[in-house]
Formats: sequence, C-alpha cells, structure tokens
Amino acid sequence: MIIVLLGPTCSGKSSLAIKIASFVNGVIVNADPYQAYKELNIGVAKPSEEDFKKVKHYLYSIQSVDEPLTIYSFQKIFRNCIDNLLKENINIVVVSGSGLYLKSALYDYDFVQFKVDNKEKYLKLSNEELYQMLIQRDKETANKIHINNRKRIIHALDILDNLPDGVNKIDFENKQSHKCIYDNVHFLGLNIDREILYSNINNRVDEMIKNGLKDEAIDVFKNHPSTLSSLTAIGYKEFLLRIVDSEIINLIKKNTRNYAKRQMTFFKNQFENVVWFDDSSKLYDYVIENYGRNI
Repeated sequence: MIIVLLGPTCSGKSSLAIKIASFVNGVIVNADPYQAYKELNIGVAKPSEEDFKKVKHYLYSIQSVDEPLTIYSFQKIFRNCIDNLLKENINIVVVSGSGLYLKSALYDYDFVQFKVDNKEKYLKLSNEELYQMLIQRDKETANKIHINNRKRIIHALDILDNLPDGVNKIDFENKQSHKCIYDNVHFLGLNIDREILYSNINNRVDEMIKNGLKDEAIDVFKNHPSTLSSLTAIGYKEFLLRIVDSEIINLIKKNTRNYAKRQMTFFKNQFENVVWFDDSSKLYDYVIENYGRNI
C-alpha cells in the first residue's frame, strides 16, 4: 500500500506522515528534491534526527547540491526506491511539497531525450527574437509563456529541437496517458484554513531564523556556486540580496505564502481522487478507519 500525502508547506504533512507510517508499520519516502540535498536542512524543514529515529525515512540527504536533481533523474531514484520497498511488501507513506516531481515519479511520464544543444545560439538572441522563433515553431506553447520569461522560452525551444519533426511540446505531452504506474495508491490531502496556514508559515520562518538559517545559507553559498538550480530554494536565495535581515525574513515569509498557494493550485488541478481534509487529526482518523486492515 502507498499513501501519498498532499498539501502545502507548513500544513503539518511531515509530523502526520510519521504518525501514519507508525500506524501502518510502514516507512516514509521523500518526494521533495530540496530535502534530498545533504547541505540543505533548516531552510527546507528537513525532519529532525529524532524524527528519523521514529520511523525509517528514505531519499533524504542523498545527494550534494553540486549535482542538481532533474525531474528525470529524481524519477529514476524514486521509482527504484519504491520498487524495492514494494518487493518487500512494505507499506509506504510518500511526502512531498513538489507536485511536479511527485507526479512525474508516480505517473507514466516520458521525458524528451536531449541530444541536440542549441542553448549557446539562443543565448545570443533577444527575447523578441526568441519569442518570434517559438511562435513560428509552436504557437500553442508560445501563448502560454510571457515574452520576458527568457528561461522558459529557451527551454521550450530546446525541447522542440529534440522532438521529432512536426511534433510540438503539447502534442508530445498529450500523447502520454498520465496514469499512476502503481497499484493500491491512496491520495490524501491537507487543505487547512489559510489564516492558520499563513500563521504556521510565519512561525516556522521565525523558528528557522532562530535555529541558524542565515548561517546555513551563508555557508552553502560560500562553498557552492550560487547559480546552481539546487540553491533556488526559498529560504536560501533571499540571502543573496543586499537587503537588511528584517527585509529578508519578511521576503522569505511572503515567498513561502505564494509558494503554498501555487502548491495547492497544482495539487487541485493535477491530482484526481484525492480525499481532502481541513485538519490533520481528521485525516489521521480516516487512515485508522480505512487502512487498518492493510497492516
């Protein structure tokens, strides 16, 4: 049995996952790429050493930030872990804040195999030139990207360069069935009151600062290139700005609130058959009532 916990950051997923895993005699598998990095701890709210001792946790602190996890590479690592656990008939609780990484890991996503690299050529072109090129090649995709979002335009062109002739990005995605590749998977979600969520976010950020987030962020950027995609996590990138600490703290809180809203939008739109709860205790009671027989 696989129980997948959905919900925004600071909704209480991690502590709830421990209770559920303990009840079903199972383990916890992480599906959040940032929590997979060894160097990121306080800022990503990684479980404590005490939490790790309560139940077995997998895919935490498995890789250095110097080797950023792509969706494709994470998919392979995650599936290998899940497959090995299922062979042992172990119940699994999956926790993630990244809906995209989670869905690509659980569903039958195929990825474009990149063999052609025109990035150097694209970097020399203006946003207008890039956008016009994308419109000519894939108008449907271009309509979904703002002309000033240079990174996404280049990524879309890069994908087109590696697709068969006449196939655009949306056609490629639509041909995939996007079905869950595992059996006996149960999606449970936390959608707590927004005021409570925002209060949790503010309190967590304050606690992170108290526990040394600034020192952790400075140390990470001192020892690793700030341009790494693995270091774009909220709670770290803000310390690269030349502003006072109080403004950094407020910015982290604001960015986290915005991220929580994006998370819920993705979960609501991209995952079907989710049983939602507005309180973690109600979700836990549901697990006890419905999944005790699977122990």
